Amino acid sequence: MNTLKINNEELAMKAFVESENRVNRSVNYVPFILLGLLLLLWPILQHFIMRGAPNVAYLDPNIWLLVLLSLICFLISIGLCWWLLQQFWTSIGLPSIGDMVLQFKQLQGWQQLGFYWASFGFLLLAAVGVLIAIL
Repeated sequence: MNTLKINNEELAMKAFVESENRVNRSVNYVPFILLGLLLLLWPILQHFIMRGAPNVAYLDPNIWLLVLLSLICFLISIGLCWWLLQQFWTSIGLPSIGDMVLQFKQLQGWQQLGFYWASFGFLLLAAVGVLIAIL
């Protein structure tokens, strides 16, 4: 079995610095607090809606609670996707987003325009795929 050994100290140092940044990075608790407040808002809103009109059916106040539930599910899915993207990004060793932006700015104008058109094409293709999946 052939193995490739890279003895580049610069790459090793960059990987070490990135791993240190991951370890020393503080956790942002704001999304967790927001999610907790939204979850606490669920029974409080149900209580206030039923208290305002006690003869209202359970279906009427639950419509607003379903909107709240959809917001909670959306925030959870966005957070999970962002976490998975970060884990995948660091596991395959891609450069940081800042480095990629700097490299993109160094491209010539026609190359940047081509990248924008390619991104738009992929976005349009994804939208068509979503519409096909719905139909």
